Amino acid sequence: MTELWLDPVIHAPVRLQICALLSATDEAEFSVVREETRVSDSVLSKHIRQLEEAGYVRVRKATVASRQRTWLALTRPGSRALTTYFRTLKRLAAMVPDADA
Repeated sequence: MTELWLDPVIHAPVRLQICALLSATDEAEFSVVREETRVSDSVLSKHIRQLEEAGYVRVRKATVASRQRTWLALTRPGSRALTTYFRTLKRLAAMVPDADA
């Protein structure tokens, strides 16, 4: 049997949400991700830092109309890790006997 390993970096619910959101777009502004995940700035920042340290998320900062803005993007390794994560979940789910049986 092949190894069924769930990446602990992605496995945390908020980090999983972040990766899933970012997989659907080239880039998202921090505030949009914060609203979608329904967490505070500090909680989101902590999770983004962990994803960035793992090489799964790229953070870009720029000044727009004299305000600092932050954009997030899923990296190629992050996209591969997310795909692998969901493949593993599907394989795990297939092991669970049907509840109707």
